[in-house]
Amino acid sequence: MGGDFGPRSIVQASIACLSATPSLHLTLVGQPSLLEDLIAGQSAADRARLHIAPASEVIGMDERPSQALRGKPDSSMRVALELLRDGKVQACVSAGNTGALMALSRYVLKTLPGIDRPAMVAAIPTQTGYCQLLDLGANVDCSAEHLYQFAVMGSVAAQALGIARPRVALLNVGTEDIKGNQQVKLAASLLQNARGLNYIGYIEGDGVYRGEADVVVCDGFVGNILLKSSEGLATMIGARIEALFKGGLGARMVGAMAMPLLKRLQADLAPARHNGASFLGLQGIVIKSHGSAGVQGFQSAIQRALIEIQENLPQRLHGRLEDLLL
Repeated sequence: MGGDFGPRSIVQASIACLSATPSLHLTLVGQPSLLEDLIAGQSAADRARLHIAPASEVIGMDERPSQALRGKPDSSMRVALELLRDGKVQACVSAGNTGALMALSRYVLKTLPGIDRPAMVAAIPTQTGYCQLLDLGANVDCSAEHLYQFAVMGSVAAQALGIARPRVALLNVGTEDIKGNQQVKLAASLLQNARGLNYIGYIEGDGVYRGEADVVVCDGFVGNILLKSSEGLATMIGARIEALFKGGLGARMVGAMAMPLLKRLQADLAPARHNGASFLGLQGIVIKSHGSAGVQGFQSAIQRALIEIQENLPQRLHGRLEDLLL
């Protein structure tokens, strides 16, 4: 029921995903009368794989996590997480209040052994493919131990996505050993001594986009700013290029030839295509969609959940964490 656009775009994305994935079953959690209206007219085949779980309360985007945790036991977010905890679904995807989702996830699902705090991770495009960036805002203040745990979880997530030996780096203001704050320096020392982890050292922001690492670790304050800035920059560049090709007759002629390539580039870099950040470190799969995500963006978040289900990511994390953390 959360997100900037409410359930309408989420329901549309859900129906589109059902059409694209015949084996998929989805449960919509929220106010039944509203959800029934939104799915009215769907085919019997789609309706058979689309279920509704009632929840009478909604967590606002501006509510404090503590208020959501203690004051709304029948919120759509909490009910969805309880369905996951009880094994009735295999993942939870939400576009709602990030702080509330994190607090409720930790309370309802608990963290994996050895993990103090879950971290938000998402794939961002680089010159050579993709990079897993974490944390993206769940933990604004982090200790060196937290950054170490994020690195371990990010490495396992990258392996689940097909990278045999992920290169792990710490985001910093320089690549020299003397650069960075105390937490980053202490985290670097921990990572250098970690067995089985391919730690390559510090990385700067431009190195992230050159594809110099497969996993980039930072605190949530820095990570969220980097992610939002990247999305804004990609949107701005696409709009600028498109405007240039519409400037004059010559530009329009060139644009007519270049437009297919431009459209493909815009599609590759579009924030909606990469929407969906995973809460790593929980005893269950929780995916956070942008609150402002439209239909395509929420589809991407559901697809991320499907990948993690197929790869059984929490169980893989649990096994790997036992080797590296405990």
